[in-house]
Amino acid sequence: MAREKKRIKKALAIVTDEGGTTCHAVIIARELQKPCIVGTKIATKVLKDGDLVEVDANNGVVRIVKRA
Repeated sequence: MAREKKRIKKALAIVTDEGGTTCHAVIIARELQKPCIVGTKIATKVLKDGDLVEVDANNGVVRIVKRA
């Protein structure tokens, strides 16, 4: 748990395949004031390590800016 929280602190936003409004990712993101989009179903299939993405949590949009 502590290791995951360190990674999340380092991230600028959180995007997950699964989860809802009360999932752990949302709770931690809210606590750390990070944008968060959960329940995408395909984020881990589409996004790769090192991709530069823009996360618009207000509208639920993740846009790939530059591929790694």
